[in-house]
Amino acid sequence: MTISKKTFIGLGSVAMMASLTFGAGIAQAQDGQLRGNIRVVIGSTSTGGDTYQNSSIVVDKLAEHLDLNMKVDAVGASSAFRTLDRDSRGNTLMIFHDQSYLGHLYGVQGYSDIFEEYTVGPTVAINPGNAYLVPKNSPYETLDDIIAAAGNGETVRVAIQPGGVSEIGFSALKNAIAIEHPGMEDNLVAVNTGSQADKNQQLFDGQADVINGTVQANEQFTRLPEDDQKAMRFVWLTARQDTIEQAPEEGLGQTSREQLLEYVEPNVHVTMGDDETFTFDKEFFFLYNKDMDPGIVAQIDEALAEIYAEGEIQEVQKNAFFIPNFKPSGEASEYLYEKMSRYEEIIESIK
Repeated sequence: MTISKKTFIGLGSVAMMASLTFGAGIAQAQDGQLRGNIRVVIGSTSTGGDTYQNSSIVVDKLAEHLDLNMKVDAVGASSAFRTLDRDSRGNTLMIFHDQSYLGHLYGVQGYSDIFEEYTVGPTVAINPGNAYLVPKNSPYETLDDIIAAAGNGETVRVAIQPGGVSEIGFSALKNAIAIEHPGMEDNLVAVNTGSQADKNQQLFDGQADVINGTVQANEQFTRLPEDDQKAMRFVWLTARQDTIEQAPEEGLGQTSREQLLEYVEPNVHVTMGDDETFTFDKEFFFLYNKDMDPGIVAQIDEALAEIYAEGEIQEVQKNAFFIPNFKPSGEASEYLYEKMSRYEEIIESIK
């Protein structure tokens, strides 16, 4: 699918246009400020996952800074978008990650073009843990071995949750095989499943050769002895090298930052053609109702800028294995649009 180019304009221009268009009588919030109780919906139904954890860190700091009552509500993507659609006053905000536009690119029901239907707010953090793993006794020692095997005609089964963050690395890998071994890309086969537990089970049962996972969820299995049915090892972290370099030196669990760096570019190379290497950082950001007062957009940008300038939130995020990554709304919107466009090319190329 082709997504039309969004025109990006500064917050000051947005605010001026809004005042001319809507007028004082139709303003969505008094003097462009958040008021009352603020509900922050997220695109996950889990209160134990990374979206809820990251959102809670940011929202707690924002509530304290603005002296407001703000609550994170784990309602899931479809419900979150519907709820946001109904509230232009600013009493409902949303935090989600790249799934919000990847779902649309993959044609998942319930996902629309966020750059057309919503206002994209600031980025706040990266989860650097998106990973691919194999059994510890796998014949595939590296990701290059997997690419070469598919190129030589072997079927390589990859367990993913289709339609978003879990699938984009698979799409990039399939694209790389198509570039390096034209016509052999279909030897990389998706085993479509659900949660991380479901993907893990596919590996345990021998139904998949590779799985998409995370450092946070799967590192514990990399500590097991090779003869354990559940033992795994990393072959690829999709994050950029400089993202992992910002992680705590001790890494996570018993895997140090230095060890994690072995699984990112340039040590692991997934070509996008020419000299470009595929990377993917799972980034969290705000989404707003399209008609929300631009003054609120500016208010949140300003508050988060002050919070990140103080420095305390970065330590909290890093302790939870998130990488701080604040960009104000205008910059974030343009950055995420360009990021989406790069991944759209990959998805289109393997259809």
